[in-house]
Amino acid sequence: MKIIDISIKRRVTIAMFTIAIILFGFVSFFRLKINLLPELTYPTLTIRTSYTGAAPAEIENLISKPIEEALGVVKNVTRVSSISRSGQSDVVLEFEWGTRMEYAGLDVREKLDALELPLDVQRPSILRFDPSLDPIMRFGFCRKDDSKENIKAAKDEKEPGISFDEEELKFLRRFAEEELKKELEATLGVAAVKVSGGLEDEIQILVDQGRLAQLDLPIELLAQQIGAENINLSGGRLEEWTQQYLVRTVNQFTSIEEIGDIIVSTKDNKPIYLKDVASVRHSYKEREAITRLNGIEAVEIALYKEGDANTVTVAREIDKKLKRIGRILPDDYQLTRVYDQSTFITDAVNEVIRAAVIGGILAVIILYFFLQSFWATVIISLSIPVSVIATFNMMYAGDLSLNIMSLGGIALGIGMLVDNSIVVLENIARQKEKGKNVIEAARDGAGEVGTAVIASTLTTVAVFLPLVFVKGVAGQLFRDQALTVTFALLASLVVALTLIPMLASTQSRKTGITAPPILKEPRTRIGRFFRKTRILLLTTIPVFFIKIVRWTLSKLSRGIYLIIRHFVKIFLRVY
Repeated sequence: MKIIDISIKRRVTIAMFTIAIILFGFVSFFRLKINLLPELTYPTLTIRTSYTGAAPAEIENLISKPIEEALGVVKNVTRVSSISRSGQSDVVLEFEWGTRMEYAGLDVREKLDALELPLDVQRPSILRFDPSLDPIMRFGFCRKDDSKENIKAAKDEKEPGISFDEEELKFLRRFAEEELKKELEATLGVAAVKVSGGLEDEIQILVDQGRLAQLDLPIELLAQQIGAENINLSGGRLEEWTQQYLVRTVNQFTSIEEIGDIIVSTKDNKPIYLKDVASVRHSYKEREAITRLNGIEAVEIALYKEGDANTVTVAREIDKKLKRIGRILPDDYQLTRVYDQSTFITDAVNEVIRAAVIGGILAVIILYFFLQSFWATVIISLSIPVSVIATFNMMYAGDLSLNIMSLGGIALGIGMLVDNSIVVLENIARQKEKGKNVIEAARDGAGEVGTAVIASTLTTVAVFLPLVFVKGVAGQLFRDQALTVTFALLASLVVALTLIPMLASTQSRKTGITAPPILKEPRTRIGRFFRKTRILLLTTIPVFFIKIVRWTLSKLSRGIYLIIRHFVKIFLRVY
């Protein structure tokens, strides 16, 4: 084959080409994204509509059925279902796998805009289930555990009638929204920061029903007047000679007293203020959830990453930002990391990398004991790192990420990477035994088995590559693994037909692979001891290696099964 002749005649060229592949491979490796799993998207949309106070029967007749009829004609929709509950309607649309969901969402929004619903129904919202939309980090903001005595002392100093716990929770919520949220949102890769827990400020207006009835005022009038007063309006433009002035009406509330001074009506030419028929107070919204950290009430801060951002990279940027936040935190308060998705991702990826490295080392050891030639073992062992590093180049070009599926594909393919090299090098050794020099042996040996090696590699590729075209969650999960195995096998094929003949042609005739001689009975005790040790290793190490491989594959398959089951449970719980 011509490529083999070029590899033997142009050794420096092949060496420089290999070094370039390795350098670019390292660059690609450090630029690859690190994720737990490949990007998973489910072709479903949920249209959620709220209708406060409506019964399930009215929800179904007035909202769910009209939405189902309007959206049933959307392109690529395979199934439409709805859930009608008190005050809320959920219509679920399932699309064909492979549908561009961004365009499907636009089609759904157009149909909803043309749909006429009751006037007091809130505008429908479109929800998508995407595992990447879950928060990547959660923090708890609360007082330190060692400040309980300070809390007790502060309670004793408070004035009667004022709850210290309420003031404490209001401060936690206000500081988290005004300070911590602002700092964290400025982090590179962070899309949104949501604060929950604590007490959220709210202005409450408690109406005196008896006083309204006495003055014959409808409660709708109060709501109308409050909405009309608390507003800033533009008054247009005023021109005077060459000057232009913008006129605006500033009428936004700045204090509770201003709200109480609203004139809601007049009686007997006397104004009736809001404070005459209601009491205005600064309170907090009704709590729907309580967040506790180590038994202490806290505020939860959830961080969401941007769609194309890398979880591990964003987590590193957040760690840098936490050093700055630590300097602005009040005394006796702490910001505790409760959940960090990047830690789990890093541990899982490192575990797969560790398993692949151990597998590669064991493969080299087994090769040495069977080949009984150091130089031959070195030549074949080079095919593993070179093929893996070349795979990183193709992964970066194919926009794949480092996840447990792609790394599992590399670990799975490590045992296959040396097959082509062993076949080529063994046939080169056979040609040397016939008396040919190293150049002729490398050319003829690699050329004889070149076609067979190509056919064998393409046969294995034909098994894995069709997984790329599988639809559904399985296709999205195993696509990266199938492509990684394919890339690794193709890289090993190129290495076997170029690098292996080139290295084999550089060795002397005496260092070639030869059949192991018949061992004679050693005369000394030390010789007999080493011979028994060698035989024992040759018989036990392959069995031990097989057990290690089986254990590694069982753990890997068990982890993949648990992850798939976890996402299926989330999918079923959401929809």
